Amino acid sequence: MKFLGNVLATVVGLFVFFMILFFGMLFVATIFGGDGETSDVKKNSVIELDLSEVKTDYAGKFNFEEFDYYETKHDGLSDVINAINAAKTDENIKGISILNDNSSLGMAQIKAVRKALNDFKKSGKFVMAYANNYSQKEYYLNSVANTIYLNPVGEMEFKGLSSEIMFFKDFQEKYGIKMEVIRHGKFKSAVEPFLENKMSDANREQMSTLLNSLWNSTLLDISKSRNIPVTKLNQIADGLLARTPAMAKSTKMVDVIAYEDVYHDAIRKVLKVEKEEDYNTVSILEYAKNVATTTKDNSAKDKIAIIYAQGEIGSGEGDVNLVGEGSMRRALQDARKDKNIKAIVLRIDSPGGSALTSDLIWRELELTKKVKPVVVSMGNLAASGGYYIACNANTIFAEKNTITGSIGVFGILPNLTKVTSNLGINVEQVSTNENAAGYSIFKPLDDNYRAFVQESVETIYSTFVNRVAKGRKMTFAQVDSIAQGRVWTGADALKIGLVDKIGGMDDAIKFAADLVKTKEYKTQNFPEYNKSFEDLLGKLGVPFMKTKESFIKEEVGEENYKVIEQIRKVQAKRGVQASMPFEMTIR
Repeated sequence: MKFLGNVLATVVGLFVFFMILFFGMLFVATIFGGDGETSDVKKNSVIELDLSEVKTDYAGKFNFEEFDYYETKHDGLSDVINAINAAKTDENIKGISILNDNSSLGMAQIKAVRKALNDFKKSGKFVMAYANNYSQKEYYLNSVANTIYLNPVGEMEFKGLSSEIMFFKDFQEKYGIKMEVIRHGKFKSAVEPFLENKMSDANREQMSTLLNSLWNSTLLDISKSRNIPVTKLNQIADGLLARTPAMAKSTKMVDVIAYEDVYHDAIRKVLKVEKEEDYNTVSILEYAKNVATTTKDNSAKDKIAIIYAQGEIGSGEGDVNLVGEGSMRRALQDARKDKNIKAIVLRIDSPGGSALTSDLIWRELELTKKVKPVVVSMGNLAASGGYYIACNANTIFAEKNTITGSIGVFGILPNLTKVTSNLGINVEQVSTNENAAGYSIFKPLDDNYRAFVQESVETIYSTFVNRVAKGRKMTFAQVDSIAQGRVWTGADALKIGLVDKIGGMDDAIKFAADLVKTKEYKTQNFPEYNKSFEDLLGKLGVPFMKTKESFIKEEVGEENYKVIEQIRKVQAKRGVQASMPFEMTIR
């Protein structure tokens, strides 16, 4: 027995040793393999603009405190735009090629890239685009190119915008899973998916106004780039008159119908490269890394802080896809205390979330504003809680196609009384006091508890509207009339006073610099996210360390996972929400 025990101890010891060695090697590889070294950009190069891996405005800074390891990512949209701006004066870069780009970015983000590409063209360098097929969003980006190519057997989508909203009333009744909704009295359309099985007239009117505003903004940009009147573009969309390559060319939506090899030959001709030779290329993300990590001669002491708030708003540390109380408050405090930081630009891309966390961030912004100016730049979305944290800024910028507003709060309580009853399950309670049990998902929502939640919702709604009224210098009644959960585009939000100026993040940064009268400055990105050993292991991506989300996504596919994620988000909401409770799919 002693012999077997020694053998077992030896085996266990060897197993532990090799596991430590394995993890150690992976950790070293992660640290020293990290972003990798940048390579020099060759002369006469073309940037290949592929945005498929660009998911957020800000790629993030991460601090793994347990290992004193620090990592900065350079694959965010802000890095891409900085790279395009740098390429204007880079003598090694001759042009930009948009080749079969397939992006998950939103329309406001695409608009920011188009603006950067337009500025790039003014330097005299070319932008060329090729695709086997153009989706409507892809065409919006590609339409900025000097020359647009389309595959001879390809297709083009140009049909206008539509939106889908899922309704759950019949689902709840069929399966006995009910979502108890407690909302502000006039707060209607935002919670319709849980109360009705079809869209109300008021909500349909709201959505129609929103989509038309977004579409008009898109058409104006395409019209300017392609020199096609807006009325003509609408005719093309109504009749699907650009659906084939020949039709797309006849309507001047594209310039050349050809295969990809012809496209590359055209680039070779511009570069004066022989037809048999390869021309030099560099991916946009590799070039962005070069730009971000190359030492710049910037001796300016003044700084403008850019603090990114992207994703749903919730408690905890946060991440690049979650606006967390911890990282946001720390970022604002650090920027406030840094004497070299003269102003702050808060970049928001969020549908909102926890009302409590939104208010805590609002408070931190209020304290910061007393020390130095805060300018907000809205991206794709700054709605509900996303607008809550914007409303007290000195100045608010939005793109014309930013979705904002949705000033309203609600509470959602899942209830399984019917489904458990159908299954023959009964739940009994024993309590010492009248309200000790609180709310149970296995018992009907009683009037007493509903009244308590309603009171909380009314209080937070009143607080929200008062915050907006104070920040925007409006009366409570003025804000209340445009609140009620209604969403607006940036263009319409400007008309009703929810934003001050139309423009992108670069406009907001320049405005912030002008506010503090500084001409020589550099920018500094926040937040920095504190991460643990478990986060580092998950980052390695080896099979047995994959998250459950990764496994589910691989099994059911990206589109099906989005539906599962939407249900999970509803279930995960805690407390009163300042959020857009439904997700709009705009096609």
